[in-house]
Amino acid sequence: MRLGMFMMPVHPPARSFSETLAEDETKALYADELGFDELWLGEHFSASTEPIPSPLMFFANLLTRTKNLRFGTGVICLPNHDPVIVAAEVAQFDHMSRGRFMLGIGPGGLLSDFELFDNADRGVRARKTMEAVAIMQRIWSQDPPYDVPGEFRSVRLKQAIIPALGIGTMPKPLQKSGPPITMSVSSRNSPTARVAGERGWGILSGNNMPANAVATHWQAYSKACGAAGKPARGENWRVSRNVMVAETDAEARDRVFSELGSNHYFYTYMREVLSRVGILSVMKPDPDMPDEKATVEVITDACTIYGSPKTFLDKLITFRDEVGPFGTLLMTGLDWSGPNRDWERNSMRLLAQEVFPKFRQHAMAQAAE
Repeated sequence: MRLGMFMMPVHPPARSFSETLAEDETKALYADELGFDELWLGEHFSASTEPIPSPLMFFANLLTRTKNLRFGTGVICLPNHDPVIVAAEVAQFDHMSRGRFMLGIGPGGLLSDFELFDNADRGVRARKTMEAVAIMQRIWSQDPPYDVPGEFRSVRLKQAIIPALGIGTMPKPLQKSGPPITMSVSSRNSPTARVAGERGWGILSGNNMPANAVATHWQAYSKACGAAGKPARGENWRVSRNVMVAETDAEARDRVFSELGSNHYFYTYMREVLSRVGILSVMKPDPDMPDEKATVEVITDACTIYGSPKTFLDKLITFRDEVGPFGTLLMTGLDWSGPNRDWERNSMRLLAQEVFPKFRQHAMAQAAE
């Protein structure tokens, strides 16, 4: 059982890029200090609220300054990239990190990025994603010559090869067969969980869904793993949640629902975004409930775990019993404007030091039964 952090991140759009980058860096270093195991970071090109065009570049700045964290892209949106470049950069980062890298991939989820890269067609994005992975794995598995035909990108390197000089050879990752692959899953009954299970990859469940939606991910994933003759392991499943741990239940609730709180801002922002694209049902406790009843408060209560250390532990155990045997909890890293820096730092500390050791013991005892 591992503890990690997932940063999209979501900041108020008026904040400066340099300021939010520095804040996210500080948050990552504090997570490492507290003994968090993993750090996952999203990728977006065209949103000042989620301004991370290069997760690998961000991670590279942390490599020599951290000792506990493994780094995961959440995700590299493969349709927006040349897979040859991604293959080379991932191989380089895997060596730089001494194998502390996890490759999160997906077709993307930001409409403005779709338009920017001319990737509006969902089916095309899905095919581009799978083709890119196939190209990358071929590059990592062989020496030149390279001849990989594709629908969108064909890779050929046959003539300009001088083996004795190393010319024409693509870099391979440090981890044998490449870093472990994880796909993001962001909707109820998502087919992505099935695709990942069929290929033996991991899944990362997003933080915008209630527990009954997250449970569908394990159902689909474990079924697909079984059909493919692969064991369904909870260690390959990560679940991201917005969390708030405080000294008392009342403090935790006040911080989650305060209009000054980052959780309130986060779900206000996400509700507006998903409403505009017609998929608000993703966040609803009941997908059939009317939009007007799916208020920010209702969504926040359904998608956030909060309370004192004791209450939070009880809620976390109940949540895992309901959704399935995930192996990593990823705390969502939120904006630190106003009082939120102190609130989240305190929440991180209590989660890492008081809640998670007991939760880990519970999970280990449950697994031994």
